[in-house]
Amino acid sequence: MDGKINITYITLSGYVDLNKYRYFYFSVIFTVYILIICSNATILYLIWIHKNLHEPMYIFIAGLLFNSLLYSTNIYPKLLIDFLSEKPIISYSACLLQFFMFYSIGGSEFLLLAAMAFDRYVAICKPLNYRNIMTKKKVYIFLFLAWFFPACHLAVQAILSAKAEICHFNLLGIFCNNTMYTVHCVRSRVLTVFGVIALLNLAFLPTLFTIFTYAKVFMTSYQSCKELRKTTAQTCIPHLLVLTSYFCVMTYDVIIARVESDLPKNARFIMTIQTFLYHPLINQFMYGFKMKEINKHLKKFLCSA
Repeated sequence: MDGKINITYITLSGYVDLNKYRYFYFSVIFTVYILIICSNATILYLIWIHKNLHEPMYIFIAGLLFNSLLYSTNIYPKLLIDFLSEKPIISYSACLLQFFMFYSIGGSEFLLLAAMAFDRYVAICKPLNYRNIMTKKKVYIFLFLAWFFPACHLAVQAILSAKAEICHFNLLGIFCNNTMYTVHCVRSRVLTVFGVIALLNLAFLPTLFTIFTYAKVFMTSYQSCKELRKTTAQTCIPHLLVLTSYFCVMTYDVIIARVESDLPKNARFIMTIQTFLYHPLINQFMYGFKMKEINKHLKKFLCSA
């Protein structure tokens, strides 16, 4: 035995005119990545140091901002390396890790938004019992489940994919999402079933819960005083906009995976970019500028810098 380890590499062939635009792509992605890191880290720091932001809603917002950092770091550094490489490639094991992180973080995003919807429901519909229901212990349990539950779902898919036989070494994408299944020799029914279960449990059901919960919140606030309606709009509308943004991201991802080779390369490339370019920037915009308390601390921080 010579002790050598065989590593399977996959070519990422989803780029459009990489040789021509590599430095343009690199400049745009590098700039966006720096903006994501700086803006998310700044708001996380503000939530960390200010005690009046240690409330359940702001803790969940911190979870979403941390997710944005993980989400972008899972994709952007590899893209930057690929832009400067002669041939964009990735090992199959690294591809599996990127796939696992992408959908695990995505699932936790939906669950965190559902937890925030529940928090707003209790705060507005059951204000007298808010402190008894939304204890710090329960908030930490929600946070743990929001990251652990998706990780369990995706771990099963990643393990099954690791055991699958590979016949194709060309991936029609620029990172490893659902298109990763196209490199397998045979489409696994088991993987398909687990994928549908994960989609239902991590995306559709939390989204439905969030929508119906906010519907109840808005109905309650509409029947109350003007001040409560204003507070509800200020705190709930940013959450709904973030939910809409991320649901669009996941819809793009599903469409890209399902249409496969029927989609022109340019259209596939543009749609793939939508899945990671805008959303990580939306969170800090919504919560940094639209949430009154965070915005107040952010202005003080920027003025003192």
